[in-house]
Amino acid sequence: MAEPLFLTDLILALVLAVTGGLLGRRAGRRQAQPAPQQGGARWSPPVLYVTAGVVAARLAVAVLLLVTSGWQLVAHRFLLGLPVVALPLVWVLLRRTAVAAHTTATGAWLSFYFLYVPPGPQDLPVTAAASALLLATTIGISLLIGERRSRGGRLARLPWLSGVAAVATAAAMSSLFLVSGSPTTDWGGGPERAGHSVHAMGHGHGAGAPAMRSVDELTGPRAGTPDARFTLTAAHSTVRLSSGKKIQALTFNGMSPGPELRVAKGRLVEVTLVNKDVAEGVTLHWHGVDVPNAEDGVPGVTQNAVRPGERHVYRFVPDRTGTYWYHTHRDAERSVERGLFGALIVEDGQQGVQQNVFTHLWPGGEDQIGAFGTSDTAERRAIPAGRPVVLRLINSSEEPHRLMLGGTPFRVTAHDGNPIGDPGELKPGTDLFLAAGGRYDVAFTMPDGVVSLRLDTSEIPNNAALAFSPNGRAEPAALEPGTLFDRLSYGKRTGPETEGGPYDRDFDLVLDNGFGFSGGSFTYTDTINGRLSPAVPTLMVREGDRVRMRITARGIIDHPMHLHGHRIRVISRNGEAVTGSTWWTDTLNVAPGESYEIDFSADNPGVWMDHCHNFEHAESGMIMHLAYDDVTTPYHGPAH
Repeated sequence: MAEPLFLTDLILALVLAVTGGLLGRRAGRRQAQPAPQQGGARWSPPVLYVTAGVVAARLAVAVLLLVTSGWQLVAHRFLLGLPVVALPLVWVLLRRTAVAAHTTATGAWLSFYFLYVPPGPQDLPVTAAASALLLATTIGISLLIGERRSRGGRLARLPWLSGVAAVATAAAMSSLFLVSGSPTTDWGGGPERAGHSVHAMGHGHGAGAPAMRSVDELTGPRAGTPDARFTLTAAHSTVRLSSGKKIQALTFNGMSPGPELRVAKGRLVEVTLVNKDVAEGVTLHWHGVDVPNAEDGVPGVTQNAVRPGERHVYRFVPDRTGTYWYHTHRDAERSVERGLFGALIVEDGQQGVQQNVFTHLWPGGEDQIGAFGTSDTAERRAIPAGRPVVLRLINSSEEPHRLMLGGTPFRVTAHDGNPIGDPGELKPGTDLFLAAGGRYDVAFTMPDGVVSLRLDTSEIPNNAALAFSPNGRAEPAALEPGTLFDRLSYGKRTGPETEGGPYDRDFDLVLDNGFGFSGGSFTYTDTINGRLSPAVPTLMVREGDRVRMRITARGIIDHPMHLHGHRIRVISRNGEAVTGSTWWTDTLNVAPGESYEIDFSADNPGVWMDHCHNFEHAESGMIMHLAYDDVTTPYHGPAH
């Protein structure tokens, strides 16, 4: 419900800016008239009542958001965006003066600005002070000009005076916003551990500070013979989809998805990455696996990108079983879409027929092409009735996907590689909403009939489908969207919570949309606490800290947030506690109007990227970092 309310409020704020401006203009024209011409009738222009109606509508929308989604979604509206226009409006309704009307017009524009260029929660005090300054200046100018005009004085002949004053006030506001927007602003936990730019870490530590370590020192085991050894060669190639369409792709070992890497928990893995001819450079990121920091594959943070003709060796020991995946982290918006990804399976003992199913959107000119791996048409597979089946669903795209599974009851046995305790049986027609970068393991027993899986990508029509049947010749069934699977209450806890005790650090993150400069242009973009990378403060922790985050999406777009190097636990969604199996994840889709409380243990030292896994959002600046206070990085450069 939140998304349509957000869109409605955006439209109302725009209308309010127009009606507020017209109200101020009418007041100015009345103020410019000699007193005898103003008449004695009560001033009641129609635009005043239109403005009042729009403000009332915006207030109603804010109340609905408060009731349906909670305080975190509307705090900036009730504390700032609505008062700056509602209070002057009450004044003009009571007194019908030009001064009150001018102040209402200014408030309407401020309210518009705060919704289209939303401040972060850390900016509210200074933003409120700047707003009060602008409103007070408006009152002063209006009073001064009105008084001088009534006397026919000199100021009445200086129509540019209010413009000069407005520019001066705007300059004062801008300086305040620049101060509030400092990249060293702390978001919680005390000023002694304020966040700072990831590339400034390691500087300014005085007496008593911990001894610094470099990311380069935080490697996997350098000695010993690996239990599993792989070589992945990145190169340009052509990928043919099942429909016959050809993709000018980037591949690992000539294929996309790349080779499945199947390894064992607790055993040493070595992967050599070779770049044959990918000019942008490549890396390997092990999505969901908590590798040592130097093995994380983020260019500009944990390593340099591997250039054509170069190679890089990764060594790590996976400590959890489950379904994971690997992908490049260099120029990821384009390179992953074009094919630089593959499955990483840490053997978990699941039996029966197993199949990795990537949900992917391939580049296709104006429209992307939805597919299961390289199958953008119906794919059929024979599975004998009675056999156990496990589908490892992996979303390698930048958008969340709705998956429809019909023909059999099923269970979701794991989420992002984490087993779900006592998973209950779900009826056919239960759809799965899979975050960008997320994974579900789905298990069922093969029936006598056909089991169908379809991909619903909403705005991108596709013909991708999987059909499993005993003879392998059945057509996939036509499926309609059903009831969405809700992870909040699914499964049962099989033991006590592993996390406990007081929190050492608290962070509040607000994900929003607004106008700003991104990629060298002024555009409508996505922000974290009103900031874009590299101005998003780093979240600073110490090893051993228990960390709590509140993540709120008050914009109009889904944001799959992915913290590298740490598994997170979801505590609640919109104030409702998790009641099912403990919700462990590494990629949390935060939809418009949702607010999550999560926690994790700072038990993997390093400098870690935390970003939206919609790579388009990340490239536009929706990136921050989690850094341990005794770790520095020698690498500099773009992570995407």
